[in-house]
Amino acid sequence: MKLKFWCFMLMVALLPSVNAQVTGKTKPPKHKTTIRKKFIDPANMDMSVNPGDDFFEYANGTWIKNNPIPDNENRWGSFAVLRHENTQKLLRLLEEVSQQSVTAPKGSIEQRVGDLYASGMDSLAIERLGYSHIKPDLERIGKIKDLNGLINELAFERVNGIVVLLFGLEAVQDDKNVSKYILRLSQGGISLPDRAYYLQNDKRSKSVTDALKTFIITIFRLNGCSADEAAKNAGIVYNLEVALAKAQLSRVAMRDPNVIYNKFLVADFVKVTPHLNWTALLPMFHAPGQDSILVSQPSFFKATDSLLAVTPVENWKILLKWGILRGASPALSSPFAQAYLAYKNVLTGEKTQLPHNERVSHTIDEVLGQLLGQLYVKKYFSPAARQYAVMLVNNIKIALGDRIKRLDWMCPETKEQALKKIRAITLKIGYPDKWETYDGVIIKRDDYVGNIRSLLKWRYNFNISLLGKPVDKTRWGITPQTVNAYYSETNNEIVFPAAMLQFPFFDLQADDAVNYGGIGGIIGHEIIHGFDDKGRRYDANGDLRNWWTKSDADKFKIRANQLVMQYNNLTVLDTLHVNGKLTLGENIADLGGLSIAYEAFLKTKQSRSAKVIDGFTPNQRFFLSWAQTWRSSERPEATAQNILKDPHSPDKHRTNATLTNISAWYKAFNIKPGDKLYKKPEDRTRIW
Repeated sequence: MKLKFWCFMLMVALLPSVNAQVTGKTKPPKHKTTIRKKFIDPANMDMSVNPGDDFFEYANGTWIKNNPIPDNENRWGSFAVLRHENTQKLLRLLEEVSQQSVTAPKGSIEQRVGDLYASGMDSLAIERLGYSHIKPDLERIGKIKDLNGLINELAFERVNGIVVLLFGLEAVQDDKNVSKYILRLSQGGISLPDRAYYLQNDKRSKSVTDALKTFIITIFRLNGCSADEAAKNAGIVYNLEVALAKAQLSRVAMRDPNVIYNKFLVADFVKVTPHLNWTALLPMFHAPGQDSILVSQPSFFKATDSLLAVTPVENWKILLKWGILRGASPALSSPFAQAYLAYKNVLTGEKTQLPHNERVSHTIDEVLGQLLGQLYVKKYFSPAARQYAVMLVNNIKIALGDRIKRLDWMCPETKEQALKKIRAITLKIGYPDKWETYDGVIIKRDDYVGNIRSLLKWRYNFNISLLGKPVDKTRWGITPQTVNAYYSETNNEIVFPAAMLQFPFFDLQADDAVNYGGIGGIIGHEIIHGFDDKGRRYDANGDLRNWWTKSDADKFKIRANQLVMQYNNLTVLDTLHVNGKLTLGENIADLGGLSIAYEAFLKTKQSRSAKVIDGFTPNQRFFLSWAQTWRSSERPEATAQNILKDPHSPDKHRTNATLTNISAWYKAFNIKPGDKLYKKPEDRTRIW
């Protein structure tokens, strides 16, 4: 799961981390037995719907009807509401610290965070500057005379914190030797979220590509081009992006880690891309001395190299200028921001921008997140929540181990390796034990764009500086204030930031059914990512290595394919269906995660009780909590986009399709043959 915030030149958390041991001895902190609020509120449900026909609507229908999507959002639901509430907490912090930063010591957390917020809130200065601060970039590109100059510009932009359109370059753990960092190249070159938009000719894709062309024209007009010149530039940009899209691998193909693991000697890869001399280029990217390199999509780089040879340099210069303008537009003066919004309206359905202070807050979270995070956890994080979460993880790991021991399709040899991997899972909850310091970055109170550029430059160069150093497994991939969680294959770890441990996912005052069905299901989901179609290929240490017998791997694939077919048959919008192959990993994680969370819940005292709370039994509350976790509505435009690029199924199907494979749900709600969601017991998929 990942958040996407746009900022200048960007397209795109001191308790120690815990190596959780499977002991089952950790007890939750004591809390009041009196329910202070309705954690499962019948007022949010639509009791007129048969739970066996549409459990998502039954559990969430009235809430969805009473909570329309705000104009500045493309979806609205449990995650979005919590993110919005979290943003308000951050804004209160930022307002407070921006006043303190005037007298705070230079270089302190308060000074840097406070002055960055103050610089971003100076909207008059932003309007006055227009696009003047990126004019030097545009002028520098304009002076390029040949292919060498073009390639030099790509390197200059990357090391100076400007997003390079053509390809990605970063230091990552070597999947087959996770104790070392290696340089990885990855495909790029397109503005739209997925290559499919350029390759399909359906009505939806055409409306999006037309909006992109209009956006390009508008931006170049704002840059001073005539109408004819802007239209010509849009054609050049779009045609180049089409060629690059055709060269890209699909998202489904890239789900196989072995497909995208291609290690080359640098000298050998130069032969694949003769116009990109990586031996000379890598020092320019601040990565000298590399003998080997990972290339996620070699065919893309081969095709791009051919394009470099036959495409006029003037066309590439236009593409680079577009990259500068596109990346900066959300943070430029109103005409640029409005052009971006018009494009985004077609792409996602959003009608208005987020308030300016929220956009600045999101940007700070993206570029200076671990300084902001220190202020956040000090004020908002509960150590008791962390203790309860550790207990949940331990219990859910035990449940997974027990289920694996009982599997009838896996041999003892593979089971032994799976159990070893479960024991080795590392848990990180709340925030890191070591914080990023952003050394060398100077934040000025009157230079928002310069501040962002400095931070993006720091981020790239910090990443590249990891080459040749020991892998630091204490580092976090998201900030403590992020409403999200993740599993890392190469570290074999699950990470739950402080912001995630809040209602509706978790509450210390809630009963176990609510917490196990909510955050427990999400914890289980992240653990099962280590055993989905992609994660199962990594061993207990995090190395990409086959630890399965062929027979067990084949049996896994048969069960996984049952999910592929089930989700392929789910309709989303008129003729659009869920992509079962793209979403397979998340669907396996949902099914396995909820299954092991339920088995862990069965070991609690509440699960053995007949006590009814707010009209529901403990088992019913468990599954209702799962459903309310995913309650949401989404604009059709955003849904159509997500079907192409998002590895998660739509929330309604995450709820309903998962439950159809869990027999305990049938019993809890008396689901019978004839109900729309009913599946015969022999047809229900079980993997973990």
